[in-house]
Amino acid sequence: MSLEPDHSLTGKIIGVAKDQAPSALQGFEALTSIVDAAREVAEIHEVEKTKRTQIRAIEHMEVSRIKAAESVLKAYFDSAFAERREVFEGLFERMDRALDSGDPRMVTEVVNAVVDVAKKSPLADLGDLGQIRAALGDPDHVWEL
Repeated sequence: MSLEPDHSLTGKIIGVAKDQAPSALQGFEALTSIVDAAREVAEIHEVEKTKRTQIRAIEHMEVSRIKAAESVLKAYFDSAFAERREVFEGLFERMDRALDSGDPRMVTEVVNAVVDVAKKSPLADLGDLGQIRAALGDPDHVWEL
């Protein structure tokens, strides 16, 4: 049996004239129709129940993957911004020394370095963010961390 429900309607419509009692054959056909319909409903119910179970399992797996990736990304940001913090601290120490010594050329160089570091995103080295967004929309994309 396929997981896709069969939406075609097949069967025999059983009817009896109002003024006549159903025959034994018509009664048997009605019973058979009820049994067949009940069996089909039960099969469809089981198929749909299986689909829902599969969807929940896939959802659980994907949520777990997202949480794992989130954990890695948070750790990366902690590390990247810690490195930037150390870079900024070093640059500001150099600026303080340049200001204390009255060296305008060194102050300009340090300010330019601060601006350059501030412009660069921690994710810039990873590539085009548009490609990352496209990969997020691709269910077959394999993420390597």
